Amino acid sequence: MKTDFEIAKGIHPGLILERELRQRNMPQGQFALSIDEYPQTINAIINGKRSMNTKLAMRIEEALEIKEGSLMTLQIFYEIKEEKKKLSKKKHPALSKFRPAVFWDTNIESIDWNKQKKTVVKRVFEYGNFTEKKEVLNYYGRDTIRKILTA
Repeated sequence: MKTDFEIAKGIHPGLILERELRQRNMPQGQFALSIDEYPQTINAIINGKRSMNTKLAMRIEEALEIKEGSLMTLQIFYEIKEEKKKLSKKKHPALSKFRPAVFWDTNIESIDWNKQKKTVVKRVFEYGNFTEKKEVLNYYGRDTIRKILTA
């Protein structure tokens, strides 16, 4: 069973802050002023438009009696998740080797090649030509392809 922290890992700390304030029936603006912060700053953090910084995280944690370091830990894991997302979008097979007919119903550049690998592999091995199959095989590897096709 996952702990509360493991469940929250990867989400923006602003969501936790919003939940805490809602549970305490405390308006954002009132809370911001109580910790000597601009209401716009708290609102931007809650809306995920701004990152948490250490100094502010410590003030929020103290005011809400949240375990010290929790919000910054969430911030770091959120940033890791976002960076991985950026990296996975950059990594893909050579798109020029695929005919538009294979991915007729989607923009090939919007495919998340890691999240949608089962669909990609099945489609390429059903509709693809030798070059397309070879490119998918090179990208995912023989073992991954075999697992997907024999499942």
